[in-house]
Amino acid sequence: MRLFLLPISTRRSLIYCQRLNQQLSSETTYADKITTRASNTWLRLEKGDKGWQKKVTSYGKKLFEKIPHEEWGLKSIPPLSRRRRDEELDGKKQVEVIFPGSIIGEDKVKSALQAFAGDERQAFHTKWMWGSILGMPMSAPVALIPVIPNIPFIYLLFRAWSHWKARSGSRHVEFLLDNHLLRFTGSSKLDLAYEAGGLDLAMKQLDWDVEKVLRGSPDAISESNSVKAGETMLLTESSGRLVSELADVPELEEQVQRAVKQVEKALRAQKELLEEKQDLDNVKKEADSKR
Repeated sequence: MRLFLLPISTRRSLIYCQRLNQQLSSETTYADKITTRASNTWLRLEKGDKGWQKKVTSYGKKLFEKIPHEEWGLKSIPPLSRRRRDEELDGKKQVEVIFPGSIIGEDKVKSALQAFAGDERQAFHTKWMWGSILGMPMSAPVALIPVIPNIPFIYLLFRAWSHWKARSGSRHVEFLLDNHLLRFTGSSKLDLAYEAGGLDLAMKQLDWDVEKVLRGSPDAISESNSVKAGETMLLTESSGRLVSELADVPELEEQVQRAVKQVEKALRAQKELLEEKQDLDNVKKEADSKR
C-alpha cells in the first residue's frame, strides 16, 4: 500500500491509502468482500426506478457528504492483520508516504500522521462506533413497515462499521510510526497541483478584494490581511482532478473535492463567528462612547 498526505489548508490535511496489487485474491479480506457487496447493492438502489429508492439514495448522498474527510481517509487504510503486521515488520512491505514537498516538510508530515494515529482520534471513533451500535435496537420498529427496508438500522450499521474501519486505519498508522516503517517521498508532480491551486485561490482572493472595494467597504484591505494571517486554503475543488491525474490515483479526485468542501465550510463558519464578534464589539464601543 501507499499513503498520500495532502494539505488542504495551512492547518488541515487529507490522508488516503492507495491499495496496491488488489487483484491478488490472497489479499482480499472478508471485510473487503462485504464492502464490495454493499457497494453493488447501493448502485442497484441508485439505478432503481421506484420513488422511495431515489429518495433513499438522494438523502443517503447528503448524509455521506457530512461524514468528515478524515474518517473517509482513515477508512481507506486496511486493518492491521497478523499477516500484514509480520510482513511489514520483516521489511517486505515498507510503506511509502507521498506528499507535496514544496508545501509541507517531512517533520510536519510526521506530525500530521501522529494526529491521525493519536489516542484522541481513536477514542473519537470508538465512542461513535458504540453509539451507533447502541442505537440499532431503537430502529427495530421501522422494520414493521412493509416494502421499504429499515433505512435507520442500515445507516447505523454503516456508521458503526465506518467508525470501526477508521479506528483500524488509525491503529495501522500508529503501528507504522512506532516501528519506523514509513518511507517519506516529496512529489514534484503534486507540487504542480498546488501551484495551480495557489493561482486559483489568488484569483478568487483578488475578485473578493475588488468586490469589497467596489462596495465601498473601508475594511477591505484589513479584512484581507486578517484572512491571510490565519488558516488559508491551499487547494480548490477543481484541484481534485489535477491531483488525481498527477498522482495517477483516480479515487483521489473525490477525496480532495470532499475535503475542500468541508474545510471551506468550516472556515466560513469561523469567519462568520469572528464577524459577529466584531459587530458586537463595535456596537458595545458605540454604546460606551454615547455615555
